Amino acid sequence: MKKQFNRMRQLANQTVGRPDFSSFFCILCVFQVEKRLELVKQVSHSTHKKLTACLQGQQGVDVDKKSKKLPLTTLAQCMVEGAAVLGDESLLGKMLKLCGETQDRLAQELILFELTIERDVIEPLYDLAEVEIPNIQKQRKHLAKLVLDMDSARTRYYQSTKSSGLSSNLQPTGAKADHLREEMEEAANRMEICRDQLSADMYSFVAKEIDYASYFQTLIEVQAEYHRKSLELLQSVLPQIKAHQETWVEKPCYGKPLDEHLALSGRDIAFPIEACVTMLLECGMQEEGLFRIAPSASKLKKLKASLDCGVLDVQEYSADPHAIAGALKSYLRELPEPLMTFDLYNDWIQASNIQDQDKRLQALLNACEKLPPANNNNFKYLIKFLSKLTEDQDVNKMTPGNIAIVLGPNLLWTHNEGNITEMMTTVSLQIVGIVEPIIQHADWFFPGEIEFNVTGNYGSPVHTNHNANYSSMPSPDMDQMDRKQNDQSRRPLSVATDNMMLEFYKKDGYETRLCSRNTFTTLLAAVWRSGPNLEDV
Repeated sequence: MKKQFNRMRQLANQTVGRPDFSSFFCILCVFQVEKRLELVKQVSHSTHKKLTACLQGQQGVDVDKKSKKLPLTTLAQCMVEGAAVLGDESLLGKMLKLCGETQDRLAQELILFELTIERDVIEPLYDLAEVEIPNIQKQRKHLAKLVLDMDSARTRYYQSTKSSGLSSNLQPTGAKADHLREEMEEAANRMEICRDQLSADMYSFVAKEIDYASYFQTLIEVQAEYHRKSLELLQSVLPQIKAHQETWVEKPCYGKPLDEHLALSGRDIAFPIEACVTMLLECGMQEEGLFRIAPSASKLKKLKASLDCGVLDVQEYSADPHAIAGALKSYLRELPEPLMTFDLYNDWIQASNIQDQDKRLQALLNACEKLPPANNNNFKYLIKFLSKLTEDQDVNKMTPGNIAIVLGPNLLWTHNEGNITEMMTTVSLQIVGIVEPIIQHADWFFPGEIEFNVTGNYGSPVHTNHNANYSSMPSPDMDQMDRKQNDQSRRPLSVATDNMMLEFYKKDGYETRLCSRNTFTTLLAAVWRSGPNLEDV
């Protein structure tokens, strides 16, 4: 635009001495710049309006009034008041207090940011759109009026010359002629002054375009500084928030990943597993149909909730071992990843398909050893307990096969969801074939004694080696090659037979039977469909 303006100025200078110099300059120069001025005015006005709408505080008021009307300030006040109501004893109270203070500091940063934007961006844009450009446009209109006045005065003067009968080269004399000539010269002088002023304003507008553009650079710089300070503030408070959560004792465990629960609680054995196992060791080992009979839904919900918040009344639930068993099953079932892991799913299934019994056991052992440490510890703990439960199978009717039927699907499942009947009649059959021999020969898979009362909060017994079928047990410190060689001399005497004949029991008397593969397939599908209410099967 500056080049165009200079060119118009050159053209105007070339017309000096010509009768239509003023009109030419005004029309050619001002008219060409007029469109540019109007566009800049529209853009500046629109940007000013939208930018003002982005401000959360009231514009044009002092800091105190702006702070009171700010939504962040209201939020901060609400949080602090809520923290006072709940108290520092609760985690919510601590969080509300900390977050309320943070929101208040963010509000102060926002106020400073908006005040800077108002001063350095919004007000200059307003001046440009509503003051500077309109002034130039008024000057242009005024110049057009002066040009008309000068043309009118010059016309009157020439008419006076013609009426006197003088040549155009001769000037008329007399008072009237002198007055007309002075009027024409004065109009030309006023027009010249206005034209120079308009030219100066236009040159100034063109030269200051870089200043106008800097308003938007300032906007980005101020925004960057505001967000940087806000981010630093939030990052400084996040460790405090996390510290409150990590030190809070009431941590939910149902539906949480095993590793996360163990890390947050500082445990080796998941709290629901240890709590349920130790209680069952005290009051449920001879309970008939344990893990099979469904507990009261309300009682189970209450027990799960108490386990979830880490508060447990042992005496209250000691009379209802089925609720305890149901809570343990629910915890295993609600894990995001099964205790036996998704990654080893194919290893377990492939091991169950091996026909040779010794090789099948060895493959299952290899899969056990691949479990992550946390999963291995909890799986070992659970299997040792289930093995101990089978010692009273004559009373509780829970043989390794029966336990595998009701607990197996809660220990291992696949990512893929296919036809439920097909899945339960084939895959779950394999899972039962995996879990049963591990329970049946728990001391071979996991040699040595185990302390069930890990935290010392319960009075549970120590599990000792009870499988008389083993001639010797390998040392936990034995290396892998020595262990595999030792395995050959201490195989269990029996495992599940090839046709997977498993025990099950009827509701009225738990009469022991044997079933073929087809009968077992039908039973297992019904078990899956019935969910926890297996007593109806």
